[in-house]
Amino acid sequence: MCRNCGAIIGAGQRNCAVCDTPVESKPERARPRLVADRETIRFARAVLTRPYKFTVLLLVLNFFIFLLMWESSGMTGQALSGFPYPVLVAYGAKVNRLITEQHQLWRFVTPMFVHVNLLHVVVNMYSLWMVGPYVEKLYGSAKFVVFWVLTGIAGVVASFLTVVNTEPPLGPLGKFLFKTHDIPSAGASGALFGLVGVLFVFGIKFRHELPEGFKRAFGTGMLPIILINLFIGFLGRGIVDNAAHVGGLVSGAVLALMVQYRRPGERASITVSWYVLQLAAILLVAVCFFKTIQHFHDPVTVIVPVPSPIITDEKTGAYLTYYLAVHNAQETLNYALQGDVSGVDQAVSQLDSAPHIDAQSDQLRERLKELLIKAKNAAAVPPSNVNQRKKPDAQSEILIDETARWKKDYEQWLKTAGRIE
Repeated sequence: MCRNCGAIIGAGQRNCAVCDTPVESKPERARPRLVADRETIRFARAVLTRPYKFTVLLLVLNFFIFLLMWESSGMTGQALSGFPYPVLVAYGAKVNRLITEQHQLWRFVTPMFVHVNLLHVVVNMYSLWMVGPYVEKLYGSAKFVVFWVLTGIAGVVASFLTVVNTEPPLGPLGKFLFKTHDIPSAGASGALFGLVGVLFVFGIKFRHELPEGFKRAFGTGMLPIILINLFIGFLGRGIVDNAAHVGGLVSGAVLALMVQYRRPGERASITVSWYVLQLAAILLVAVCFFKTIQHFHDPVTVIVPVPSPIITDEKTGAYLTYYLAVHNAQETLNYALQGDVSGVDQAVSQLDSAPHIDAQSDQLRERLKELLIKAKNAAAVPPSNVNQRKKPDAQSEILIDETARWKKDYEQWLKTAGRIE
């Protein structure tokens, strides 16, 4: 029977008499059997079975610090979308003026463990989980720790050097790298870009000895990741610290050019110098966080970014000066309600020196001063027992309610008379 039209085919016929379809079908070619790259499998087994304990340790440490920052911000849902300025500064975010004026050099190290909100820490820690184990498995834990700390510092230094007081140079590239406002900068992105730079150069440098599977994963295989992230940084150049990313990427690439990796089959021996460098890196981080703890309760002066570097209008300048004094006083009041009244006198002095805008602004200023003084007086009264510290008394609750009403009135004033025309 013909397989094409169903007609009956006589014995000995080679073709169907109806549709001329050949009786004997051509045998199908056997598909080539995929043979696994044995060298890739051997390399993968030798490398991927190595431990990556410091990657896990960094993940735990970053999330632990994030939880501490959330606790310091009141553990509210709103804080997860962005920690207050004083909290970022207290935990070690990079602020140029604190480095230059107060010589707080530890802020070149601590920002790589500090994140500004929940999305920030989740994205960075997911990236660390994807990239970190490869670097630690290839180079070993000692080199991995040194890579993380050095590239993280390089990213912060790059961020520090690209804060300018004038219009950024070099056109679009300048706007991509330079910042005109000295706002807190934090995050593990610089160190993460450093690890990406390490893998990028690793794949190119050792391309002749890597099996095919790993050649596609590292080296030029990292280019799409690098370009996509730089493009995202370009789109968010007003928010993303691109200089830190580029600084980390370049420093990671330089380190990978100078350092050899641990090849499959090699013994797990490593020179004493790398253990010394690893210990030095860990001690540096520990000392920097110790300095952060020492200065944790320092009074914070909030610097509000000015929309334009030059204020030519006298009224606009008066408004911005008033806003700055009130903003600083609000942050100080938040701390005073938690028991830290170290900045109250300075905040009251700033309010007194703030310019006159209108009658309502003067009234709001006086109410805010009264709230600051009440909070200071309330904190000066010691509780009768330890348990009272954990439970706000009636006076504190009244003060919190008054603060909430003041904020509502102030926001209403901002929407109406407080707008800069």
